[in-house]
Amino acid sequence: MTQSSRWFWLTIAIIFSLLLYLLAPILLPFVAGALLAYLGDPVVDRLEAAGLSRTLSVVVVFLILFLLVLPLVLLLIPLLESQLRLLIDKVPGYIDWLMVNLEPTLQETFGINIPALEVDQLKQTFTEQFSLAGNFFKSLIRTVTHSGFVVAGWLANLFLIPVISFYLLRDWDRLVVYIRDLLPRNIEPTVTLLAKQSDEVLGAFLRGQMLVMLALGTIYSIGLKLVGLEFSLLIGMLAGMLSFIPYMGLIVGIVVAGAAVLLQTHDPSNLLWVAAVFGGAQVIEGTILTPMLVGDRIGLHPVAVIFAVLAGGQLFGFFGILLALPVFAVLAVILRYFHKTYKESYLYGTEALTDNSPEDSQEL
Repeated sequence: MTQSSRWFWLTIAIIFSLLLYLLAPILLPFVAGALLAYLGDPVVDRLEAAGLSRTLSVVVVFLILFLLVLPLVLLLIPLLESQLRLLIDKVPGYIDWLMVNLEPTLQETFGINIPALEVDQLKQTFTEQFSLAGNFFKSLIRTVTHSGFVVAGWLANLFLIPVISFYLLRDWDRLVVYIRDLLPRNIEPTVTLLAKQSDEVLGAFLRGQMLVMLALGTIYSIGLKLVGLEFSLLIGMLAGMLSFIPYMGLIVGIVVAGAAVLLQTHDPSNLLWVAAVFGGAQVIEGTILTPMLVGDRIGLHPVAVIFAVLAGGQLFGFFGILLALPVFAVLAVILRYFHKTYKESYLYGTEALTDNSPEDSQEL
């Protein structure tokens, strides 16, 4: 790469970063639309290969998503809200039971005495916090409706996301060809190779892992319901959502479900049933769900996944947590390419070692 080309690409990178920073407030519908288009492109390609036109294939995909997602949302949200309200009502009783059974042990073992005033304050605090969580959507609606600009912004995003997704999905293949044609010819093969590998990783993660999360949440919820847990759907879906972090969904699910079933039944033997539910779900995930839906194409170490999620949350908040793994998966593909290039370069010493005779290698 010549000096002039380096300055050219550096200038392009600076301009792109500046535009990204300045236009960040309006990028949400475009990013969401592009993500939906990326997820739906393989299905549209298959319908197109079956004989449908590209536009008709996109319409069919949108209709299927609408018919699948809308009933699920209308059914799931009221159930979750009802279980959250039930939890709010049960919390004071759970705290009383804990104090009756836990306080004598604390006093005998550690000499700790919890005043009744602090217990009442604790119950009040829990009730207030859970009430705020239960009324989150109502409070959000009330807050939004007080501002005409906020309402207009939300409505615009809700309208723009499917529109942008529709047009991007319809022209996705042409956009890919157009971008590929714009690449400099000397780097086009390398960029195309990295883009293909990144697509395999992202496709495996975004499409496969989301299905795994939904399946695990369903299995957890059904299993905990069979155990008799009152908050089976709430805890099961929470554990399923957290399963994209290795072992996080399992650990949080067992701890929360174990505490909930112990507070509800006061029978420690039910902890074995909770462990059986999560253990069975892990067996199903490891033997069926992950091999079938995700495969082994991601290749991210569990420690690297945890670091990526924590780093994304630290840098960009909740939005960073959601995008951490997809971005890190692409970076992993690029790092693997640089690692391979480095191992094959003179800097690593491959050529120098191959020039040595077998006798020299034995002496070393």
